[in-house]
Amino acid sequence: MYLPSQFEETRADVLHQLVREHPLATLVHLGPNGLEANHVPLHLHCAPGEPVVLRGHVARANAIWREADLSVPVLAVFQGAQHYISPNWYASKAEGGKVVPTWNYAVVHAKGLLRIRDDAAWVRAQMQALTTQQEAPQSHPWAVDDAPADYTERLLNAVVGLELVVDSLQGKWKVSQNQSVANQSSVHSALQADGSAQAADMAALVQGYGGQDGPGL
Repeated sequence: MYLPSQFEETRADVLHQLVREHPLATLVHLGPNGLEANHVPLHLHCAPGEPVVLRGHVARANAIWREADLSVPVLAVFQGAQHYISPNWYASKAEGGKVVPTWNYAVVHAKGLLRIRDDAAWVRAQMQALTTQQEAPQSHPWAVDDAPADYTERLLNAVVGLELVVDSLQGKWKVSQNQSVANQSSVHSALQADGSAQAADMAALVQGYGGQDGPGL
C-alpha cells in the first residue's frame, strides 16, 4: 500500500477499533488461478502476550479453504469511513482555483498466514464471538443458542473456519492532513452540511486529525 508518512496510523487501539467496527474484510489469497478475493466478516482476537488473530468462516463450497496456498501470506483489507472530496469545498479555491477532487478514506491492511479450521466446535466459538460483538447495540441481542440446536448443527457442518495470524498491520487515514488548516476547516463544514452518516463519519476524522499542531482543527 502506498503510505505517505502524514497518512500513516500506527496506534494499535485505533487500528483494532476500525477492524471491530468494519469487520467485513476483502480477503485476498493466492490460488491455482492467481489472486482471488473473498468478502468475509473477521473477528479480531487480541490477548496480552499473544499475536493478533483474525477469525472467520466460509461456506464449505467456497474453494478458498481447499485451494489457497497456505505457505503464502494473505491480505485482509478493512474499509472504514470514506467520502469524495469536492474542489468546491476548499477555502483556497477562491485564491486561484488550483484545487482538484480527491477521496478521503481510512483503511487497515492485515497480512499473515492463513490456517484452516475444519472443526465445528471452533467455528461455533468464532460465530458466537462475532455475533456477540455485532449484536451488542441491540436492545435484545440475538445469540447463536437462540436457534434450534439441530438447525445450527446442520449449518456448522456446511462451513469451514479460517484463521489469519497477523504479522503485519498497517493503517492509512487519508483525511485531509495534507491540506491547510483553512481547507481542513472548510472540508469539515461541507461534510457536516451533507447530512449523511457517511459524511458525518468523515467529518469527525477530518476534525480529529486536522490542525498544524496535531489532532483537532
